[in-house]
Amino acid sequence: MLFNSYIFIFVFLPICILGYFLLNKTKRYKLGLVFLLGMSLWFYGYFNPGYLLIIISSVIVNYLFYLWMKRLQNGAILEATTMNSELDSVTIDNVGYLKSCKPVMILGVAVNLGIIFYFKYMDFFIDNVNTIFKTDWPFMHIVLPLGISFFTFQQISFIVDTYRGQVPKYDFLTYACYVTFFPQLVAGPIVTHDEMIPQLLNPSKKTVDWDNMAKGFYMFAMGLGKKILIADVFGVAVNWGYTQVADLKATNAILVMIAYYFQLYFDFSGYCDMATGLAKMLNVDLPVNFDSPYKTLNIASFWNHWHATLGRFFTRYVYIPLGGNRRGNVRTCFNLFIVFLLSGFWHGAQWTFVVWSVLNGIFVIITRMNKKTFDEMHPALGWMLTQVFFAMSLIFFRADTIGEAIEFIKQILYVDFTNIDVNILSAFQTPVLKYFLDGTALTNSLPFIYVGIYYFLALFIVLGAKNSNQKMQAFQLKISTMLWTAFLIALSIFSLSGISTFLYFNF
Repeated sequence: MLFNSYIFIFVFLPICILGYFLLNKTKRYKLGLVFLLGMSLWFYGYFNPGYLLIIISSVIVNYLFYLWMKRLQNGAILEATTMNSELDSVTIDNVGYLKSCKPVMILGVAVNLGIIFYFKYMDFFIDNVNTIFKTDWPFMHIVLPLGISFFTFQQISFIVDTYRGQVPKYDFLTYACYVTFFPQLVAGPIVTHDEMIPQLLNPSKKTVDWDNMAKGFYMFAMGLGKKILIADVFGVAVNWGYTQVADLKATNAILVMIAYYFQLYFDFSGYCDMATGLAKMLNVDLPVNFDSPYKTLNIASFWNHWHATLGRFFTRYVYIPLGGNRRGNVRTCFNLFIVFLLSGFWHGAQWTFVVWSVLNGIFVIITRMNKKTFDEMHPALGWMLTQVFFAMSLIFFRADTIGEAIEFIKQILYVDFTNIDVNILSAFQTPVLKYFLDGTALTNSLPFIYVGIYYFLALFIVLGAKNSNQKMQAFQLKISTMLWTAFLIALSIFSLSGISTFLYFNF
């Protein structure tokens, strides 16, 4: 089910909110969690009920690994305290690192990675084996389950944290709600147990908080508007451009490149806003996952603001265990490269994603090695260098093949500045703009004005406006805010001519 769909807005969401809080009002908190779990599974299995078997199996298997390690840890603590009654609490806390738990943790991580490999990379693996060894293995054509990378990584973090002795005792229902919580199930943020579970169990969060409800709808409205009114409009131009790469010419190629730069921003930012808002309605605070990355002045800072929880995952469970920055500059650069390489594979089973991530990793390493130079750079130059680089790297992110990405770049480098193609002009002739501007004295220039309005509006929101998290922090329940929220939701719904998936659902 998609946030930007009629069934979600008019059926699923009202049922979920009413049912959850009505059950909790009767103090039947366990039943409230059962209801929330059921709604989350309905949300996940709406398009393909077969997905339910995958996620339910994943949750059960990972919970069994958790119980296995907890039993080993509890047994070791009991043995240690029996042998030494004066064992201090610090030593007991560190029993979570027991050698006996390590094989179980490794097995649990391997099983999770194996599941991702099978569903996400098997055909990619077969294709590359066939290419390298001239074999003819048939493709398996496995359908990628929605959000498998997100909920699997979330469970990997839980397994590793359990091994480290950082996870208390949770029952299966609580764990299942933590993994399947629908606002962040299919596209993040990737939350840790200590961020989510205490909130799900907190009795004070079981009653309706009207301030949170208002903030939630406010955030949801902003996210819905970003997705439908901005991202999907840019997406029309992008989709056309990437079907006509060889014929774009420089003007159209640059416009399509910038269009994707904005589409990806508003699509992912819109999703994060909606996820944050939906969780807020249920009195759950999600970690900030998207924090104005297009305002950053260097690429290292950029990656601290774009998909922050994925970066945190790789930092905690890959970068630091590899040694982080504690073993010299060469090893640090190597560790950074590994993180970006894995991030590329995480995004999808295509070499284009790997090239995109490696390019960003190399730029991060160059920035780190020349930190003084970049720190002394004029902020405007630093911003321009960072954002132009990222926009151009996204050509590989969006292209279907490396060859297509190279051809796209060639179209820009040919410097053939012909007229803007009519397909790009028509993409921005939205009903809202046509309603206000059609029939005016500017009729002959309107197609170009529409394009200019969208690109300028996107740039202004990205650079000149507070981001959604800042607006939520400053939120005040006023008539004007309520009217703006209602207007934005209504306008988005009326503009919802078709249902488009979020770009990060593909990962």
